[in-house]
Amino acid sequence: MHTLHSFFSAHEDMAQIILYAGVITSLWLAEVLVSTDGLISKWKHSTVNLLFIFTALPVQLLLISFIVVLSKWANLHHWGFLNLISWHSKGLGYYVLAFVLLDFCEYVYHVIMHKVDTLWKFHLVHHSDLKVDVSTTIREHPGETFIRTCFLMLWVFILGPLVSVLILRQIFQSFSNIIAHTQFRLSYRANKIIGFIFITPNLHHVHHHYQLPYTDCNYGDVLSIWDRIFGTICELEREDTHFGIDTHMDENINGKFLNIVKIPFQKLERKNYPEDRS
Repeated sequence: MHTLHSFFSAHEDMAQIILYAGVITSLWLAEVLVSTDGLISKWKHSTVNLLFIFTALPVQLLLISFIVVLSKWANLHHWGFLNLISWHSKGLGYYVLAFVLLDFCEYVYHVIMHKVDTLWKFHLVHHSDLKVDVSTTIREHPGETFIRTCFLMLWVFILGPLVSVLILRQIFQSFSNIIAHTQFRLSYRANKIIGFIFITPNLHHVHHHYQLPYTDCNYGDVLSIWDRIFGTICELEREDTHFGIDTHMDENINGKFLNIVKIPFQKLERKNYPEDRS
């Protein structure tokens, strides 16, 4: 047991990846039991998304070290918003505030990815999945991984959180994102209660609906409060929710890995592009 604890302490990134993979695999198998697509169809779909691990993960692992260095520098020099506050001790209050502020930053990041055309073309890869399930969680273009991690560097520079906050935040964020993409939805009552504060699968499925205005709603990462504050909250019944993005509904394009990777570098025809996305 001591050896196992020492391994996870010394290899925190690897421990999170193993845990992350275990949760995704368990939920994927649970989805197979309730899916109407059949095992072969689901496996084919998931395999395409799985390939993004091999392109995005190296980028994230490479840049995460810079985030750790930046966090340590900020705290050593008392830099950042969180370090402007005189904390008696960096206990529960500090962690809660840091978590909430980082979650707001992720909301801002997500809105920016939708509103800036160049960035949207990378984020579009995630939205192009026609069958949203737990494997969609890892469907992220390596270009977006780079952009997302650079934004995280900016948030760390502005806020100056401890490394332990970032680790805790990453754990909650990973689990939240996995659950939000599963095929399982909450009951109406449970969604109303839990979704009042947190992003649920019900809410995030709406975000993956193929048409505006639903694509531009429910931007929340872990918390749904930002969508409620800024008026970007939307609801849609399961039977009315159709996954994908209306500019890329061809499965021959968004169902093949190499074609998906090329999407950000292709010109989008403005006549097919949502007019009110800017």
